[in-house]
Amino acid sequence: MALLQRLVSKPEFGPFILLFGEIVVFTIMSPAFASAGNISNSLAFIPELGMIALGMTMLMTSGEFDLSVGAVFGFAPIMMWTIYNTGFASLEVGFVLAMAISVVIGLANGLFVTRLKIPSFLVTLGMQLLIRGIALYITDGFPQGTWNAQSPLMEVIVGDFYVGEFRVFASLLWFILFALILGYVLTQTKVGNWIQAAGGSPVSARARGVRVDRTKIALFILMSIIAAYAGVTSSIRVSAANPNSGTGYELEVIAMVVIGGTALNGGRGTIIGTVLGVLILRLMRNGIVLVGVPGLAYNIFIGAIILGMMSIHSIVERRTRSGS
Repeated sequence: MALLQRLVSKPEFGPFILLFGEIVVFTIMSPAFASAGNISNSLAFIPELGMIALGMTMLMTSGEFDLSVGAVFGFAPIMMWTIYNTGFASLEVGFVLAMAISVVIGLANGLFVTRLKIPSFLVTLGMQLLIRGIALYITDGFPQGTWNAQSPLMEVIVGDFYVGEFRVFASLLWFILFALILGYVLTQTKVGNWIQAAGGSPVSARARGVRVDRTKIALFILMSIIAAYAGVTSSIRVSAANPNSGTGYELEVIAMVVIGGTALNGGRGTIIGTVLGVLILRLMRNGIVLVGVPGLAYNIFIGAIILGMMSIHSIVERRTRSGS
């Protein structure tokens, strides 16, 4: 009984049950949902938003948000492919420069939040508009072509291979690797304790010697790098870099993180829960189409799941605190 109570009290329990139920329902309603081809296609779309969600988990655990991730997702590949297509440098150099620019964006976000004490919601909203505007100005609103490029870098980022009937993309392996690394950092290291302390009680954390500002700046930089890498991954996969790519991603990513059990106000985060949240929403998008529900109804399901999961998390947390 005590073991069951501990399992139920974990933030990952609710998302796991929801994901399991979702898979069962969609498989019953449409057997094609569980086919090798459909699973492969579904997994191909998971890494890009999933990577961003992992970074957002770390940042939200520290008590901050980043609404510029969608813009960075679209901006980084624009920079990389513009550098390559104009003949300025090789694709590899373009990739490095795009990552370097993302570091500057993350650093700027972090400094505005920690030094000027401006809420991260406002800072990153302003950065979102700035970065998106630059991307549109550079391209005149038109996508950058990527289909003529030949580089080992593309294979490393989104190369694919088959395991039986399953087509596995390198991007999925990168997503798994990032999840393992960030999960270990958050739960098994001193840095993870700093992140949770910074989000739970910044004043107490500073009193205990935690460098709260430096921790948050580092997380903003990490968030921007991951968003840029995810954008590059997407541009290679779809053979185009669109300046409008990533629009609305920031809210969907936050939904994935919150559904997974990370506290909205900071202090508690779970990478495992976020992975479950990513799977829940991405498989749902696929499943509702297969069973004949209009794709435009997707947001209805997201809203209902967010409200439901928040209610469950709140009830479980109150019962855990009361000891009942």
